[in-house]
Amino acid sequence: MPFLSHGSYRIRYELDGPAGAPAYVLVNGLTQYSELWGAYREALPARGFRVATFDLLGQGASDKPTLFISQDDQVAALRLLIDELGDGPVFLSGISFGGLIALRYAIEHGKRLAGLVPMSCFAELSPQLLLLGNALRTGLILGGTSYLQDLLLPMNLSDQWLKPLLDKLDSVKRQGWLVNDVFALQNLMESFLDFQPLTPRLSAIAVPTMILNGEFDFLTPRGLHETLRLEILNSSLVIIPKAYHAFTLEKGALTADLLARFADDVLAGRWEGQQSIWVAPDEAGGELTPFPDGYDHLRAIPVRRAMP
Repeated sequence: MPFLSHGSYRIRYELDGPAGAPAYVLVNGLTQYSELWGAYREALPARGFRVATFDLLGQGASDKPTLFISQDDQVAALRLLIDELGDGPVFLSGISFGGLIALRYAIEHGKRLAGLVPMSCFAELSPQLLLLGNALRTGLILGGTSYLQDLLLPMNLSDQWLKPLLDKLDSVKRQGWLVNDVFALQNLMESFLDFQPLTPRLSAIAVPTMILNGEFDFLTPRGLHETLRLEILNSSLVIIPKAYHAFTLEKGALTADLLARFADDVLAGRWEGQQSIWVAPDEAGGELTPFPDGYDHLRAIPVRRAMP
């Protein structure tokens, strides 16, 4: 398996698809690892894209520093990977913590990107997210990786996804135990101890941006994505129906289709962000529909917006 070098650290990465094609770089969430993008490493090359996946520092087969892991180092590792891809168009997407790292890259190196797709993402720690993050960190310290997974699985995935796996959850969780250790995850969580909100810097992102948010995302709800939509001028917010925080796992075919269609539109000059709001189809290949006019997309029930 190939590795990149950042200082004394090694970062494991994988490339799939034709070398000369437009590339998608996919950035893991906090507790994930690159193999979880397996469906995308098949679907996107079939649509004509090269796909780059990697383990962040502290994850999977990348090095796991024993002390504090800086988010600056994660952005630097991402920059090294994108530099490996040559001069062709690069589309960058990340989920949750990975979306935060993608946002930081776009702020600092946005001219290198053809498009950006933050998913289940945030630019600042709201009081709810801060308290949830502290509780998850405490759960990890006191209960280990297994207990953290016990907390995150029902928080991030639907009943429909979980129900057939209830008697197999130990095997589902086992791979996470094997590739991500408790101390590395704690270090990743503690990279938020000196976190500064990105909101004042989001306006620096000029690249076409499609923001994806699950309808029932509990960890990073609509308001956090609304901040991204309002601050990034060339953006659209796409709501994934009946989806939770980890919709990239649960709705892989739909998400891969949305990623491919976004990139196709950008490359063909058809993309118009205009800070618009859309509802994704239930299945891959369906039509996106504008969010119903006159209704408040920040509400979970159809309440008409107050007139200005």
